[in-house]
Amino acid sequence: MSDIQWLIGGEAGYGIMTTGVMMSKIFTRLGFSVFDYVEYPSLIRGGHNAYYVRGSDEQIYSQKQPVDILVALNRETIDKHKHELTPAAKVVFDPNFTKVEANEFPAGIVQIPVPFLEITKQLNVDRLMINTVAVGASLALFYNDYAVLEKIMRDVFGRKGEKVVSENVNTSKAGFDYVLKNFALACTSVAKKQQENLLLGGSEAIALGAIRAGLKFAAIYPMTPINGVLTTLAAYALKYNIIVKEPEDEIAGINMAIGASFAGVRSMAATSGGGFSLMVEGLGLAAQTEVPLVVIEGMRPGPATGMPTWTEQGDLRFVLHAAQGDFPRIVVAPGDIFEEFTFTMDAFNLAEKYQLPVIVLTDKYLNEGHATIKSEELKAKSEKYVIQRGKMLTDQELASQTDYKRYAFVEDGISPRSLPGQQGGIGLTGSDEHDEHGLYNEESEVRIKMMDKRFKKLEMATAEISQPVMHGSKEAPLTIFAFGSTKLPLLEAMQWLAKENILVNFVQVVFISPFPTEYVAKAIQSAKKTMVIEGNKTGQFEGLIREYTGLSVNHHFRKYDGRPFYPEEIVAKVKEVLK
Repeated sequence: MSDIQWLIGGEAGYGIMTTGVMMSKIFTRLGFSVFDYVEYPSLIRGGHNAYYVRGSDEQIYSQKQPVDILVALNRETIDKHKHELTPAAKVVFDPNFTKVEANEFPAGIVQIPVPFLEITKQLNVDRLMINTVAVGASLALFYNDYAVLEKIMRDVFGRKGEKVVSENVNTSKAGFDYVLKNFALACTSVAKKQQENLLLGGSEAIALGAIRAGLKFAAIYPMTPINGVLTTLAAYALKYNIIVKEPEDEIAGINMAIGASFAGVRSMAATSGGGFSLMVEGLGLAAQTEVPLVVIEGMRPGPATGMPTWTEQGDLRFVLHAAQGDFPRIVVAPGDIFEEFTFTMDAFNLAEKYQLPVIVLTDKYLNEGHATIKSEELKAKSEKYVIQRGKMLTDQELASQTDYKRYAFVEDGISPRSLPGQQGGIGLTGSDEHDEHGLYNEESEVRIKMMDKRFKKLEMATAEISQPVMHGSKEAPLTIFAFGSTKLPLLEAMQWLAKENILVNFVQVVFISPFPTEYVAKAIQSAKKTMVIEGNKTGQFEGLIREYTGLSVNHHFRKYDGRPFYPEEIVAKVKEVLK
């Protein structure tokens, strides 16, 4: 089996992220299963950047802790990451500006000194292209045919002209040739497989899911980790006739999205916790006016600015209770990049069908990572998807009515909706409580009926939305509950544990509101031992389980240092619990 984790580190400004994605593309073209993840500080320039790329000829789900190939563009990278190296790791560095002691690493670790800067000078290219030398040098260590990288270089840089293509090809080829010539004994060649996978980023998946769902308006103020959603939508805006606005702030963003939805088009806003804090009054407005709205909320550590470029799952309770008063909302938490695509599509159907806000809860780990997914599965899901706009009245239906009531009391709570400009479809709306016509009304009877009407929609949605998914054997001695991106390292850990004949199962809760009370309660009652794994300090998800089911789990594993879970950590915790 070939399973390689590659890491490049260096100062911001040296193309660390570009190089990382390039390596992910290489593994993808070799037919490998790929997962990558980037860590960087919240600085405009400078600070340490690290990009992890893992590729395997077997199915993988997440990163791992040990590094097989470390590319150090500066000394700091070695200092920060040498403890992560496997016993037979290879360390690639420029000896002219990254000094490494002869006995610095344990025996078995191979040093690969490559004159990055000297090569760029010989080729008369910008010194920033040392990262391009590095990616070619890295390729030589595990694959002996440069053609795979040349094809990627031409695909990536083709739009910039032949000069740019040639510089990148020549520079990376120089790094490749240098390693093959000088470190042949350290080089191997993995077996190439037929490429069946597509490399996709989490933010890209959300944006593409929204486009497939018929998005026509997006208002997004830039904020880590949802910036990729904005840039992807902007890139496709003209092709798919989408208005993509960068508003002055998040308050304007959500109100623009509400206005666009009221006018009849599918719309969305996207933000992180700090921006969502500004959106909460608008969220309540969407609920009170029963305007369909999709909001993407990408979690990162708080409070306040917190750790803007790191990951966490600390906004769960926040999104469930944001804005004053009681009102129904749907909260869905995708667990992987494929689910980011599919559940974003579903979010738009749910928002319009039930005329309420739908929050897609994700995090930095998912949004700024990339993974391979089967292109045929993506295509099949896209083709199967049907846009459902809910109870939208046609002109003919409106013509048959003599007294249109936008908020009519109906059995399922979902009042038929007209759009501005339709004859006979005048719909008054506002932030105050109102009667069936939308006119301001504070009578107690009306208030009760309107509240009950709005919450009836959530009851209806409960019957439609998908139940949690159980991964693994039902007979396993330990049942783990988790949501969101924790799915990835958890599935990886389960694979590793199975090789040691240690079985666990995992209940993945995707729809958090409405909460799947009955399913989770039965899973706890039938389990031998239980554990909740989540990325926050206070056990928000565990508390939610207890709140809705009245049941407690036996164990928990929480992490809140801004880093994702590693499968090694989960394996160790499972073994501890099962002692």
